[in-house]
Amino acid sequence: MAEKSIGLVELSSVAAGFQVADTMLKAGNVRLILSRSICSGKYMVLIGGETAGVEAAVNAGQEAANGCLIDSFVIANVHPDVFVALGRTQPAEPNGAFGVLESFNVATLIQAADTVAKAADVQLLEIRLAMALGGKAFCTLTGDVASVNAAVAAGRQVLADAGVLVNCVVLSRPHPDVYREVV
Repeated sequence: MAEKSIGLVELSSVAAGFQVADTMLKAGNVRLILSRSICSGKYMVLIGGETAGVEAAVNAGQEAANGCLIDSFVIANVHPDVFVALGRTQPAEPNGAFGVLESFNVATLIQAADTVAKAADVQLLEIRLAMALGGKAFCTLTGDVASVNAAVAAGRQVLADAGVLVNCVVLSRPHPDVYREVV
């Protein structure tokens, strides 16, 4: 399946999460990327696929949420690095400066990561979502200093506009041990 879009439904109930995941997967030709409980007793369902299928699945998930919907989104034409960073199992090669964006929620962080990847010539290293983070999420990125500064500024704006910005930093010359802690 050529994934061009990503969709997420975040719920306040674990039980509702299983129902929503099942409904979403039956509603559209999509691939399940993540379906799991997250900190603070919430649940998230993240899917990928063609835009029409993802939209249909997210709409069906919203309807099946039965009052437990926290947030949802569809990002059409998502940057391919977002898929890679979500499923990162091997450390990426650091390339210069290092940036971190931290959010109070999952949905907006993924949107900010997409903005980051599209804003400048950077590589997303990892997108970590709400596990052992008290419901927060963060993404890390690398590139030359100017590109990382531009990308972090673009992502920061997305998070700030939504009122979910925790913090963001850019390390122009990180110590090598900092990169070893990334993934």
